[in-house]
Order: sequence, then C-alpha cells, then structure tokens
Amino acid sequence: MWRRWRALNEAGVMGINRRNADFIMRLNPRRNYPIVDNKLLTKALAIEHGVPVPALYGAIATPRELRLLPGMIADKQDFVLKPAHGSQGDGIIVIVDRRKGRYRTSGGRLLDWDELEHHLTNALSGQFSLGGLPDKVMVEYRVLFDPIFDEVSFQGVPDLRIIVYRGFPVMCMVRLPTRQSDGKANLHQGAVGAGINVATGVTLPAVGVGNVVLDEHPDTGAVISGRTIPHWRQILLMAARCYELTGLGYLGADIVLDAERGPLLLELNARPGLNVQIANQDGLRRRIAMLDPLAERSHSPEERVALARDLARRGYTAHRAA
Repeated sequence: MWRRWRALNEAGVMGINRRNADFIMRLNPRRNYPIVDNKLLTKALAIEHGVPVPALYGAIATPRELRLLPGMIADKQDFVLKPAHGSQGDGIIVIVDRRKGRYRTSGGRLLDWDELEHHLTNALSGQFSLGGLPDKVMVEYRVLFDPIFDEVSFQGVPDLRIIVYRGFPVMCMVRLPTRQSDGKANLHQGAVGAGINVATGVTLPAVGVGNVVLDEHPDTGAVISGRTIPHWRQILLMAARCYELTGLGYLGADIVLDAERGPLLLELNARPGLNVQIANQDGLRRRIAMLDPLAERSHSPEERVALARDLARRGYTAHRAA
C-alpha cells in the first residue's frame, strides 16, 4: 500500500483530503457557494458574463404554481424539468415529446399529468436538493447534442467537465452515457469518462467502471479516442470566465454541445470530483504546480486560455513568462 501511495504521489495525483484542504477550503469562499449550488442564480450570472446557457422557460416555486407549467410549455414539444438545487442529475426529467396529455421521457416512459405532478411536488419538497431543503423547479430548453457524440453515447446527453484553477482550464474530460448509467452522464452511475487534450481538444481513451481503460464505447462499440471536440477554444473560454463569474479558485464547469446553439453551460461545481485524473491518466497537482507561477499575475480569460493551451502543448514541463 505504501508503495502504491508513493507512486501516486510522485505522479502528482491529487487525493480528496488534499483537494479539500489545499484547494477548496483555501480558494473557494463559502459565501460564494450559493452561486454554484443554485442553478437559477448560476444561469442569471452566466448570462451577465456572456456565458451561453440553455434557455429558461420558467421556474416553479410552490405546488400551487404547478398550474403555470402548461403555459410555460404551451408551444414546446420538448423541455427539461430540473431541481434548482439538485446534484448528480437527481430529479431531472427530460421530456422529448408530448401529446394528448401524456409526456414521453428520454428513456421512453410515458407519464400522465398526475405522475408528472407527483414527481414535481417531490422535487419542490426538497427530495432531490442539497440538504433536503425546499426547492424550485426550472423549466428549460432541451439540449440536442452535437452529432459528434452520436456513435459514443447511449440515449442521454454527453457533457464536458472542465477543471478550472484560478481561472485556468487545467484538465478536461467528456462523460459519455451508457446503458448501465441509464443514459445519464454520471460516472458514479456507470457512464464512461474520456480525457481531453487541453491544447487540441482531441479525446483520449476512456475509463469505465472499475477504472478499466476502454477505447470503445461499451454499448455502441465505436472508438472513443481521437475525436476532435468542436468549438474547443470557445469551450475553454467559457470555463475560464466562470472564475470571474463565481469568485471560486477551484471549480468544475459542466458544458454541453448543442447541435444548433453550440456550447452551453449546464452547471458549476465548487467541489468537483477527482475522476478527471483517471480519465486523463495524469495528476492534477503536477499541472497545477506548472500553472501557479502564471496565476500570480493578472490575465484576461482569453490570455489564461492561451497560456493553458501553450503549457499543455509543452506537456506541462515548462511555462513561458507571462
């Protein structure tokens, strides 16, 4: 065990304790947590900072307001219902079609109004929210994911996780839904994660359940590595801008690629997980150590993206003077 710990430490792998003590506690003021824990607030601030997000059709705050939902979606065949304080995708319902008073979910299930109302009432009561406190439900545009992911995704919408350190995009991965994850881009539920080269936006081999390295999607059989993510500079710039948006020095930005609207910010996380290291087969601490000298000086989001990509091209072995 000691030998394994030593090898991981030498590789610059960050553990949970170090993440919490050296990064989250030091760089993320707790007063700023509501910005990322409340998706309604995140969305409003993202728009102010020029970061595109899925359109909001409306929000429901109380069971009495459920009667307003038909008006919000009167001209919409598809939409998403999402708890404002939810986490890990819990409580989200994706409606892909509706007719004759019934709603078809992305998983193919048909819900009548009573079933939908029951779910939303539970969401408002806090069943899916952080801390179990009463919540609001957001009614949003349904993302139509970019066809680049058609072959390497099962049913759901893949998303990109960008780790941002003091405004620099330092490590990235794409999370791909599988049959085991029930179409959700959630690694803990069985989705697979593939690292992404920060400099080029090209995907690496993926890691599945049990940290097994995969070059093919377990359901579709399509090769995962070697795919170039479109709009890559724009995606990194969106993530970099989230530093000013939140005031958090260590965060995770979750971005989706819409076929018509391009990159959209889904949500932010003040306590991002560490699986991104497994997906990239690399350690966060090593990369952060290389970025630290650059982070001591003030840079615009555009400059931070350019510096981060340059460092990635050099293999995180050197940095140029800012």
